Amino acid sequence: MILAFDTSYFENKAKTICVSFSHWTAAEPTEVFEEIMEGVAEYEPGSFYKRELPCILSLLKEIKYENIEAIIIDGFVHLDDEEKLGLGGYLYNALNQSIPIVGVAKSSFYGIEKKMKTLTRGDSKKALFITSVGIDLDIAYENIKSMHGKYRMPTILQIVDSKSKGK
Repeated sequence: MILAFDTSYFENKAKTICVSFSHWTAAEPTEVFEEIMEGVAEYEPGSFYKRELPCILSLLKEIKYENIEAIIIDGFVHLDDEEKLGLGGYLYNALNQSIPIVGVAKSSFYGIEKKMKTLTRGDSKKALFITSVGIDLDIAYENIKSMHGKYRMPTILQIVDSKSKGK
């Protein structure tokens, strides 16, 4: 099983969605999990994890996450080539480095080049930026590339994004 997370923010609340799916090329989620948290931290540049990590960890408590092949997050695993931790790196450590994390970001982050792969899908001219920990970056890249959908964002990631925004 693979999990994908996304969180959206409104007022002082956060809506976190997790979808599970059985294999990298799946077109639809197996299950959808949702949680709304109140009192989330304000956005802090360079420390996004302080805002989103508690949301992901809280929702993970509601999920039986045995036999997880990987977790996909909307963001970066590392913020630079010296492996300064991003959201995915903090999540990996919070899970005792037991589950591989793949970061899929929609915009680049200054300072990371070697520890990131740029992926262009479909006819889009805009890339996705792939980072990983606990799984080889080339394998993570190929997994995201192989995901269902003919657009920039794989179908599963479109679904989790839409659901986090309430659509």
